[in-house]
Amino acid sequence: MRRLQRLAERTPAGRERYVDLLRALAIMTVVLGHWAIAVIGHDPAGRPTGHSALGDMPWAYPVTWVVQVIPVFFLVGGFANAASLTSRLRHGGTVTGWLLDRSARLVPPTTVLLVVLAGTALAAQLHGTDPVEIRIVVWFATIPLWFLGAYLIVVPLAPAMYALHRRFGLTVAVALVPLVALGDVARLTGRDILAQGNYVLGWLAIHQLGFAWYDTRLRPDDAPQRRGLWTRRLPMTRRAALAFLGGGLAALALLTLLGPYPVAMLAVPGERLNNSSPPTVALLAAASAQLGLILLLRDHAERWLRRRRPWQAVVAVNAVVLTVFLWHLTAAVLLIALLDTLRLLPTPPVPSLAWFAWRVPWLLMLSVVLAGLVAIFGPVEARSGHRRPRRGGGPRGCGLARALPMAFAVTGFGLLVLGVTINVRTPESAPEPLGVPVPALIAYLAGAGTLRLLRSGPGRRG
Repeated sequence: MRRLQRLAERTPAGRERYVDLLRALAIMTVVLGHWAIAVIGHDPAGRPTGHSALGDMPWAYPVTWVVQVIPVFFLVGGFANAASLTSRLRHGGTVTGWLLDRSARLVPPTTVLLVVLAGTALAAQLHGTDPVEIRIVVWFATIPLWFLGAYLIVVPLAPAMYALHRRFGLTVAVALVPLVALGDVARLTGRDILAQGNYVLGWLAIHQLGFAWYDTRLRPDDAPQRRGLWTRRLPMTRRAALAFLGGGLAALALLTLLGPYPVAMLAVPGERLNNSSPPTVALLAAASAQLGLILLLRDHAERWLRRRRPWQAVVAVNAVVLTVFLWHLTAAVLLIALLDTLRLLPTPPVPSLAWFAWRVPWLLMLSVVLAGLVAIFGPVEARSGHRRPRRGGGPRGCGLARALPMAFAVTGFGLLVLGVTINVRTPESAPEPLGVPVPALIAYLAGAGTLRLLRSGPGRRG
């Protein structure tokens, strides 16, 4: 507790605490959302199975316009990346050092999850467990990886994309929209393979909106001088916030009610489009509306976060927020296995009163299991998050430094392939000795290992 108090007290006066609150809220919303909509049943062989309840509750589709918060994470990422990169360069650091420090927070906790799951899968297979059953379990536990894969590709592009934003403003984000739309057309015409670029282009467009949000914090002498409607710096006014909110909602309504896009911003069984994986133009409209709402609530939230207890709670969650995200579905797997073994696993139909009533003990028990996992694996993230930023560019003069962009690309691509494979392949038809596609796992570990070498190489303190 004292350590937490010290961390909270050391917060710089100019820090945008609202960003940290939104990051924590976004991840916790994902976690609680995944748990809350889970429907547990049994297959013909008597094994537990799970699927989303959303398909059985069409009335809840518009609610997903608010609870689909992965765009909020990319908005926050754009703001935070612009702020930290600007600060690093202002104090004599380099892009290389900034990228290495960014990887230090994201990669180690993810590597731990994959190594533990792969090792457990191998041990279970050697023990005689059905490979199909192993694949189903690992498939479920690794669903969050597609999101991290996309983010690990967006991060190394951030310096170049922020430079473009400084020059052209919102024009960059607007220019990405038709590219995302082309991917949507490919999916609608049955050419899904041509739309895989939207995993990067869509999230990159939302990340650019985060840069525009950061622009609102710049002093006049720091702000780029641009001309034209789409290149001007976004003013921090209620009018701008309402424009994003109203414009985003209007576009979203047109695209979903009159256009070909599903109303739900989350995956719904049977829909021919999933608005989030990969992102569609409809999700970009939702992200714009969310940015407007974020700007409207900012001043109230910042005043609240000046209080000691709310800010300490936000600091505590953010210290392990990635661990919470990575392990929350593993917690569900463990609890389901335990309850099924004890023959205490309820399987009420959706959306019966019994199913809704079961949500309360279900969420409480999952929270206890996840707390145990965070206690075990959270220190990995906490240690990596509290490393002192390097002052220089990392391993200058070292040949490995030239491998940095490739290492990031391979690491993110490996995770993205793992996530995309999980989304498009049937677990029963794709048993794997390690529970995940081995080539993608090797690619990820190779990239993560290279980043680790770079972070610990000569000149790490610059």
